[in-house]
Amino acid sequence: MQQTMQLAPRLLNAEVMHRRFTPKVNHFRYKVFYGGLPLKLLGTPIEGLKQNKFGFLSFYNKDHGHRDGAELTQWTTEVLATAQLDKVIQNITLVAMPSVLGMVFNPVSFWMCYDAEQKLRAVICEVNNTFGETHTYLCTAEDNRPLTKNDWIVADKVFHVSPFMEREGTYKFRFAETDKMLSIEIDHYAPDGTKLLATSLIGRYDALTAKKAQKAFFKCPLLAAKVVGLIHYQAFKLVLKGIKYVPKPKQMAARLTSSK
Repeated sequence: MQQTMQLAPRLLNAEVMHRRFTPKVNHFRYKVFYGGLPLKLLGTPIEGLKQNKFGFLSFYNKDHGHRDGAELTQWTTEVLATAQLDKVIQNITLVAMPSVLGMVFNPVSFWMCYDAEQKLRAVICEVNNTFGETHTYLCTAEDNRPLTKNDWIVADKVFHVSPFMEREGTYKFRFAETDKMLSIEIDHYAPDGTKLLATSLIGRYDALTAKKAQKAFFKCPLLAAKVVGLIHYQAFKLVLKGIKYVPKPKQMAARLTSSK
C-alpha cells in the first residue's frame, strides 16, 4: 500500500454481513460508512470532519482508547507494546464510524498498524457491546511477521457481545487491504470447533473531502440509530425463532486479549 494513501483521510463505503449458522440460521446485510483516519492527523484539521466538537460528522477521542478523551497515541503504543511492536509500527489508521449529529456506536473499530515498509503488522480491534462495555483484541501473525490476506488470526472470545451467544469459544480474524478496498472477516467458533457465526465488513475507499462527507451524511443521517436499531431488530428476530437468551455475565477484569 502506498504511504500517501495511509497518511490521507478517507471514507470507506462498506457493507456489513452477519450469518448465524446454529441453532437456527439468521442472515442479514446492511450498508454503512466509516472514516479511515490516520492517527498522526488526529488533532489537526481534517476536511469534512469536526474533532472533539459537535458537527454533521465528528470524531471524539473519548469514544476510543481509555475513553478519557486523552490523545490516543499513548493508548495504541501501550497495546502494541504487549506484542513488542510499539517500535516497529510507524503508521496507524483508525477505521471507525464517525459520530453523526453527536451520536455514534461502533460494534467494532479497527486500528490498522503498519511498519516502515507500509506492511500491515497488527490490527487493534476495539469491540463494544450495547451494555456500554468495551474490550480490545490485538491481532498479530506468528512471530509478528506482516499479515497477509491468507492469514486467519485466532483469539479466545472473552467478551460478551450478543445475548444470544455464550461467552466462549474462539474468534478467527482475516484482513485484506489495498489502496482501494478493505475486507475484514471475523468468525466465531464453539469450543468443539463448530462454526457459529460468520461476519464480514467489505468496502471501498474514497478520499475524504467536505463534499463527500456531506454526501455520506445525507445518505445516512442517522448512522448510529441505524446500527443500534438493526441490532435490536435482529435480536427480536432471534427471539421469534426461539433462540435461547444468554444473560450478560460480569465483564472480565482484563481489557486486552492478544491473538494466539
